[in-house]
Amino acid sequence: MMAQYKGSIVIKPQVSIIIPVYNEEQNLPLLLSGITSAINSLGRPFEIIAVDDASRDNSLAVLKELSAQYPQLRIVRFIKNSGQSAAFAAGFKLAQGEFVVTLDADLQYDPRDIARLLEKLTKYDVVCGWRKNRSDPWLKLISTKIANGVRNKISGENIKDTGCSLKAFKKSFLAELKMYKGMHRFLPTLLKMQGASVTEIEVKHFPRRFGRSKYNIRNRLGHSFLDLLFVSWMKKRNLDYQMEVIK
Repeated sequence: MMAQYKGSIVIKPQVSIIIPVYNEEQNLPLLLSGITSAINSLGRPFEIIAVDDASRDNSLAVLKELSAQYPQLRIVRFIKNSGQSAAFAAGFKLAQGEFVVTLDADLQYDPRDIARLLEKLTKYDVVCGWRKNRSDPWLKLISTKIANGVRNKISGENIKDTGCSLKAFKKSFLAELKMYKGMHRFLPTLLKMQGASVTEIEVKHFPRRFGRSKYNIRNRLGHSFLDLLFVSWMKKRNLDYQMEVIK
């Protein structure tokens, strides 16, 4: 169990930050520096859980080197590539904080936005980032806009940016969450089914500086649509009742 120390007192993390990592060796030093600076300014004890998804580059070695500089860093390594949903699920299980934040390792998000998401958790159970002004190639922008529209239409949702990985959660709502492959795209819907209140706020988005995007139209269409139909079925069949125990 990882903890922070203040003198002889063990301080349990209040915030757990989960980062899936796959071939992001160049981004990791800047990412860890940015997150640490942003959360230190809040004065909240925190931990960073980096889940290496069987990277083929030196990401794991870089993480091990960074762990000497950042005692808040915890490292998990998958033996085989298992995907982002699995990385989030592993992080959720290990998270010790009352609040959980997720984001990608690609440096396209501003860690300073984490404070704004955590502030919203005082009123909501889940806070989703919305990349209103995205810095991605035009083809990716168009495909994402279409995917969001189809996803909302079929699932009966109104989430503007389901693909934004920058989200914040109250840990209590993650405890009973059952994750399947591809389900990271539907976390707001799945948690609403458990009674969570969900909102969105605008977050900054930057162009990718190092490495390549792991997503394209080809690897998002087929499986994503099947996942959407599955979640839509779950939502329609979800038990929804109120009762009063008389005796």
